[in-house]
Amino acid sequence: MTHIDLATVRALEERSFNAWPARQTVFFNGWVFRLAGGYTKRANSVNAADPGATFEGVRAAAETFYERHGLPAVFRLSPLAQPEADKELADAGYAFFDPTQVARASLAAAARHPSVSISTAATSAWLEGITAALGVTSLQDELHRAILRSIALPAAFATLHEQGEAIGFGLAVLERGAVGLYDIVVDPARRRRGHGRALTRALMDWGRETGASSAYLQVREQNEAARRLYAELGFEDFYRYHYRVPGHAS
Repeated sequence: MTHIDLATVRALEERSFNAWPARQTVFFNGWVFRLAGGYTKRANSVNAADPGATFEGVRAAAETFYERHGLPAVFRLSPLAQPEADKELADAGYAFFDPTQVARASLAAAARHPSVSISTAATSAWLEGITAALGVTSLQDELHRAILRSIALPAAFATLHEQGEAIGFGLAVLERGAVGLYDIVVDPARRRRGHGRALTRALMDWGRETGASSAYLQVREQNEAARRLYAELGFEDFYRYHYRVPGHAS
C-alpha cells in the first residue's frame, strides 16, 4: 500500500472545508459534523479532522445530531479516518457511495483565455448562471448562495462566454499557497469543445497571479471525461475519499 502523507492530506482537507463552508460546524473527539441545510454532501457530512481520532461513539452522536436537524447522517471518509470507521458503518448497513479522488498539480498549465472573465465576487449573473448549469432547484438556491456568500478567503468566480452568451462557470479559492477548483461546469449542449479546459486553466492562472504555487481539485471517479481532462492539465491523484450513507439515502 502506498504511503500517504497525512499531514498534507489534513492541510488539503482543511482547505476544502474552508473553501466550501458549512453553515454550522460541531467538533466531536477529532471529528467534524458539518451542517448547511442539506445542500451538498460535502457541507452536510461527518469528517475526520484528526488522523489519530478513534470512531468510538461518533456514529451514535452523529445520528442523533443529524436526526435533530432532519437530515441523514452522511459520513465522508478520507485517509484521516481510521479503518474501524468504515468497517463499523458498513456493518451497520451504511452504503458505500461516490468514491472521489483529490488531485494536485503544479500551475504549469495555467493560462488566461479571452473568453473567460473572472470576478472576485459572485455577481447576480454568475449566481444565476451557475445555478442553472448545476441544476440547482429553487428550494436549494438560497442554501447554495448562502454557502458561496460564506467563503471568507480570496475567491475567483469565472464565467466563459461564447458569442456573448455565458455558457460555463467555475469557482476557485486560494489558501496557503494552493488554489482549489470547484464547480467547474459547462452548459451540457456545449460540452466536449474545450470549454472546461479553458475555465480550468484560467482559474489556475488566477491562482498563480494571486500567489498560489499549486492547484487541487476533487473529482468523482465515475466522471471519466473530467478525470482525463484534469490529467492532461497535470493533475495527479493524491488521495481518495468516499461516503457512507444510510440505506437508500444516496
